[in-house]
Amino acid sequence: MTVPRVVLAEDDVLLREGLASLLERSGYEVVGQAADGTQLITLAREAGPDLVVADIRMPPTHTTEGLEAARVIRQELPDTAILVLSAYVEVEHAMELLAGGGGVGYLLKSRIADVEEFLDAVQRIARGGSVVDPALVQELVTARRRKDPLATLSARERQVLALMAEGRSNAGIARRLFVTDGTVEKHISSILIKLNLHEGDDDHRRVLAAITFLKAR
Repeated sequence: MTVPRVVLAEDDVLLREGLASLLERSGYEVVGQAADGTQLITLAREAGPDLVVADIRMPPTHTTEGLEAARVIRQELPDTAILVLSAYVEVEHAMELLAGGGGVGYLLKSRIADVEEFLDAVQRIARGGSVVDPALVQELVTARRRKDPLATLSARERQVLALMAEGRSNAGIARRLFVTDGTVEKHISSILIKLNLHEGDDDHRRVLAAITFLKAR
């Protein structure tokens, strides 16, 4: 079997050497080590590695040097798999990287401590798969909930709102859900409050609530 060839980019020498040692013990050949984005691009061009493992933040500005280098490598060497490491969850940067297709991954540096999990992620990326750190997934889910205007509604309130959006009356909703008209009225009152639809014409507020529901679908 061909030994996967890896280029590492990390300005923390101890971490970089530790990663190199770990990967080599696990069957990879580390063909280059870089301390900044410029070196990373140069080494990738020269070595044509199977995999690049790079920190997002490197000298000189410690902002997005690693990500920018990864973007260049992806364009010039599309068959090279890329794993980006970050000390923090940076959703925008991660999504930009992951939009590039397969053979990419985004992991927090803290994942390296779980050697088995880290090596499994590296292997999947090297084989053309994609790996997303669980913390990033949670952040995306949380962000979506924050943006979802219906996030505060209970499951029953969503059912009532869906039926409102169909144009059903309170009595019609009550018959559909096998509840009383009074129960439906309470649900609707709660829905209007949670959607921040203040006192006013009830029919108008029902329409606005229905529009909110339809836009969120």
